[in-house]
Amino acid sequence: MSNNFKKYVLGIGVCCVTAASLPVLTACSDWNDHYEDQAVSPGSQLTLWQTMKQQPELSEFCEVLSQTKLLHQHKKTTVSYADLLDGVEAFTVMAPVNGTFNKDSLLQLVATDRGDSAVARSFVGNHLSFGLVSDVATPKDFFLLSSKRSTIGGGKVSGVPIVSGRSNVMAKGGILHELTAPLLYRFNLYEALTNSLVYSLLGSQLSSYEQDEFNPTQSVPGDMVDGEQLYADSVFDERNILLERVGRIADEDSTYMMVTAVNDEWERVFNEAMGYFRYDSTVEGADSLQRFWANRSLLGDAIFSRTIQSSPVDSVVTYDYNRRYPKYHVFHRPFDEGGIFYGAKAEEFSNGVLYTHEHWPLTPEQTYFREIRTEGESTGLILTFDRCDYAPVVHAADSVSENAYLEITPKKSNDNWSVDFKLENTLAGTYDIYAILLPITVYDSKAVGKPCKFKAAVNYVDEKGASQSFNCNNETFRSDPTRVDSILIAEDFTFPVCNYDQQNMKVSVRLSCNILQRESTTFSREMFLDCIYLRPKSNPQKEE
Repeated sequence: MSNNFKKYVLGIGVCCVTAASLPVLTACSDWNDHYEDQAVSPGSQLTLWQTMKQQPELSEFCEVLSQTKLLHQHKKTTVSYADLLDGVEAFTVMAPVNGTFNKDSLLQLVATDRGDSAVARSFVGNHLSFGLVSDVATPKDFFLLSSKRSTIGGGKVSGVPIVSGRSNVMAKGGILHELTAPLLYRFNLYEALTNSLVYSLLGSQLSSYEQDEFNPTQSVPGDMVDGEQLYADSVFDERNILLERVGRIADEDSTYMMVTAVNDEWERVFNEAMGYFRYDSTVEGADSLQRFWANRSLLGDAIFSRTIQSSPVDSVVTYDYNRRYPKYHVFHRPFDEGGIFYGAKAEEFSNGVLYTHEHWPLTPEQTYFREIRTEGESTGLILTFDRCDYAPVVHAADSVSENAYLEITPKKSNDNWSVDFKLENTLAGTYDIYAILLPITVYDSKAVGKPCKFKAAVNYVDEKGASQSFNCNNETFRSDPTRVDSILIAEDFTFPVCNYDQQNMKVSVRLSCNILQRESTTFSREMFLDCIYLRPKSNPQKEE
């Protein structure tokens, strides 16, 4: 159910717990902004419901209205849509005449809470509008209770002809238009994914993140008990904790482009992502975190809001795009061969276009399995240090990552020091790990530098959360003092579990100066560390 529709229905439910309270209904403010004219024009003293009941050609529509109940907290109330239209609230009704829809199938659906919700949303709500909407010569847009945008004018509603002589019928509670056919309910992207067998896996994942959030401003206050406010009736807004981070594809007032895949292919890429987001067994809620971040990682690079695209033909960006890191969350020439939309089946929905692929067009390395840089100057990521001092240094240069580096100096001239650097957001995947060092000429162009000699170790945890350490084959590394030197300290290193979005200190790299006393004239114990760099390695055989 769309957010606007649910908020509206619940708001009405709060205001009219019984039919007797209908004459004093108050409009929900969220909907007022959609309409220019909310005043009820003078006309018949009959309510909309009474007016409709007098028209024999609307008897089937009236029967559906009387049997469809408003929902409150996902449960049917005793209030029907007939009761709603029998009040004084301003509504516009676009009523399809008898024989143009399957009344019996709709009545079967409303017998259950879920079916009632579906009928209320896609049929009843798709033929009602809050406020007065007249048929005029020049077509104009308006919103239906279903949250769908519609157009009225020139004797038609969204292309459906109004019965001759039966437009702009005034009633005490609004305006009635009789239609020659029902209005088409167009799925939005979210509804398409959650209601189609073609996308059943993705759809079930999406719907599992739906939550109801209490809305105190629209709820009816009750008594105070022990200093706590109780509510006579409560309103809850529907939210999706996954989609609100990547794109609100359930909203009708936004437009999107979205990439997805058919079920079998989506299952493959989802299981692949699950393998990268596998946590150790000591992490609380590990299974839920694994599933959430697998979904989040895929959808985060699959949904594109049209409002943030400067030129979709040239490139499209996601909400995660950051100009400081232009390598990710941007896809160039998306409609050209090899582009993210190329070769996909395109389908138009009410709030955007869905591009469905037989084969997923992206790799983990293009999306969530990204390079990681632990900047040397990020001193907050230093876990431990021994026998040294360190200081961040700002230096703007193309060859210096983030225009800063870390200067490490021994406490005493002959001290062999060590520093542990925390690594963040590592995945359960394979990386090449580098220490990127700068020459002394980074701050003194005339200086003649000596190489730094050091060892390294990678600290991590296994599947059970037990601490492990890899000593980088006990190799001693030597820097080139004449250039920016990317030193490979661990090749094809695989983390067995991920440490994504965690605040602990389970993953780190230790650098240890390793210079003998007799080597002091040959090597330097001073180090200019630009960053620790992790380059992801493709692993097409990776499984969950």
